[in-house]
Amino acid sequence: MEFKFVSIPRPRSGLKLSLSRASKDKILQLPQGAGVYAFVAEKDFFYIGKASNLRERVQSHFQNKTFRDNLFIDKVKKIGWISTSSEIEALVLEAQLIKNYKPKYNILWRDDKNFFFVAVTKENFPRVFLTHQTGFKNQKVKFKTNFIGPFVDGRALKATLKILRKVFPYYSSKKHPKKLCSWCHLGLCPGPNPNKKEYRKNIKNLMAVLRGKNKSVLKSLKKEMKETAFSQNYERAAKIRDQIIALEKILAHARIFEPQPEILIPWDNLQAILQKILKTQKQIKRIEAYDVSNIQGQKATGSMITFIEGIPAKNFYRKFKIKAEGRANDVGMIKEVLTRRLGHNEWPFPDLILIDGGKSQLKAVQAIVRKEKLTIPVMALAKRKNELFIEKGKNPILLKSLPREIFNLVLQLRDEAHRFAIEYHRKLRRSILLK
Repeated sequence: MEFKFVSIPRPRSGLKLSLSRASKDKILQLPQGAGVYAFVAEKDFFYIGKASNLRERVQSHFQNKTFRDNLFIDKVKKIGWISTSSEIEALVLEAQLIKNYKPKYNILWRDDKNFFFVAVTKENFPRVFLTHQTGFKNQKVKFKTNFIGPFVDGRALKATLKILRKVFPYYSSKKHPKKLCSWCHLGLCPGPNPNKKEYRKNIKNLMAVLRGKNKSVLKSLKKEMKETAFSQNYERAAKIRDQIIALEKILAHARIFEPQPEILIPWDNLQAILQKILKTQKQIKRIEAYDVSNIQGQKATGSMITFIEGIPAKNFYRKFKIKAEGRANDVGMIKEVLTRRLGHNEWPFPDLILIDGGKSQLKAVQAIVRKEKLTIPVMALAKRKNELFIEKGKNPILLKSLPREIFNLVLQLRDEAHRFAIEYHRKLRRSILLK
């Protein structure tokens, strides 16, 4: 399968890209069926997504721009798409393309711990389950495992597995009771004593479907049905026939994507939630986020990015070449960056500061803010568990426990600061290599 492309006309100088008449005409060339789409600048893939209606989904990126859309939508020069015969095929194809192209913004917003993978164990009777990472450092399992993915949409993946499990029943837990379980009664489990050969064939076919090999699976099943019927094993042939009918129906008609356009939340609503979390009545419109990037303290850089009412304000982005040399010291580096930043009285001060780090970084930045006689609330986001440390909170807040719109905003701030710091760090390293 190859992408088909349309070029998006560039806006006049100084204007942001929006759905002009020319752009609308180009997007109307996209089909209204299921498939995968990509936003491209030159030869670089920025973002890859899937949709039940390609045209509507692509239009929504331009018409109802989210915080994330604003980071890259103005850079889009081409839109590519691949039509698929079903939503399941689109889900699987999206995973394959993300793995192949590694689009910048898909990868930036997620890592191996946030993508979804289907794990299939290599046991006599393999088990199937979802995981966020390839490998089990916590020793959850001590055997070899196949991983299929990465998948972005966990909800759609779960729905797909639930549907496919009706065609290819499988185990999801290590031990099965001697009697029928609740999954057995739903036709989703092979039961306590399945035929080993048949069970392993089902798992093999399930894995093939999840890897996009629908046609080869159907062809193999039809061939097996003919062979079993020829050998007068009519019961098995009938079972395979039912599998074929069910799989063909699923692949053609299963609805696993529900239209979920991301709505741009009014800033007043977001501000009210932030004020409640921070226990302040002060206005919050201008947020600055900071990150540092280094390799064992060498060529360390810092970044400052600014969002105004939830929208990136790139004219206020700043880069810092960290002067302190020696071993990596995250607290020391963030202190240097904030000290230098707050020394620029000509730059408008923020209403809220977000830094990458934990309690130590939070206390260090708070001390700098107080030293400058400013009253700016500070938040620190620790990467490991996505814990949010705030000034008036004794314990960190799990980011996933906050309202979804705040969860998204904080991650977007953190990710954009991280991207900007790494971009500058790489630039400095390249300049050294070229000397």
